Amino acid sequence: MADLNVAIHKLKLKNPVITASGTFGNGLEFDDFMNVNSLGGIVLKGTTLHAREGNDYPRMAETPSGMLNAVGLQNKGIDYFIQHLYPKVSKYNTHVIINVNGSSVEEYIQLSERVNELDRFPAIELNISCPNVKQGGMAFGTSCPMAAQVTREVRRAYHKTLIVKLSPNVTNIAEIARAVEDEGADSVSLVNTFLGMAINPETKRPILSTITGGLSGPAIKPIALRMVWQVAQAVKIPVIGMGGIMCASDALEFILAGATAVQVGTANFIEPSITLKIIEGLNEYLNRKGIETLRELIGDLQM
Repeated sequence: MADLNVAIHKLKLKNPVITASGTFGNGLEFDDFMNVNSLGGIVLKGTTLHAREGNDYPRMAETPSGMLNAVGLQNKGIDYFIQHLYPKVSKYNTHVIINVNGSSVEEYIQLSERVNELDRFPAIELNISCPNVKQGGMAFGTSCPMAAQVTREVRRAYHKTLIVKLSPNVTNIAEIARAVEDEGADSVSLVNTFLGMAINPETKRPILSTITGGLSGPAIKPIALRMVWQVAQAVKIPVIGMGGIMCASDALEFILAGATAVQVGTANFIEPSITLKIIEGLNEYLNRKGIETLRELIGDLQM
């Protein structure tokens, strides 16, 4: 077996394959399909300070080589999570990372303080694609000053590994990455979904209740890969790449572009155990190429 170990700040991952938030539930839903402990880590469903019902249906739509979603962070809030789900997900022998969301800096701070007290969680993924209700709904992650502010305030409240998840719906994602790095982010993960929409010609109406939603899947991979490469050139902290990864070859592209680890999202809906096949494929590649450690491949793009 090849050495697939990588490090994201203080997190020592047995392999670089992590599941993306919102595509793997809280891990428990996949226990019947695979050994979750085989993964480098899992990122749990997005969690907010208070319960959220999510958006009205329909809130998912299939698109060519991808899917749109507008679920709207449906969850029962951090109190319910701590009482009912935390004892269950604590059983996993892999890194469990919670994706935290807020509609104000104050909510991010309060939620991060609560998660900081949970011993079994070594990291949070700070989703800065949320709309800031105090700034007219603009997402934190689309503005350098707002991205920097929320990262700075959460860094003061949270003392473990801080991963900031970046929105791709910006002009220069490298600037945003540098801004959060300067304010204490230990890692960045990218990309989140692209803004898109779908229309039903028969009804002449948008398919999603929210009109627009987040596009994910193979259709976004070339753009996501480009953004990961750009960010890896711009920051010194580890980069976690995602966006349309469906197989080991896709994962290797992101690693060669500079990603230390990868997250697999939409593919989980198609094949629940796809992450294990990706790990097997990485092993096979390293053995076939005679490469001892996967770390040798990080950023090893030949120009």
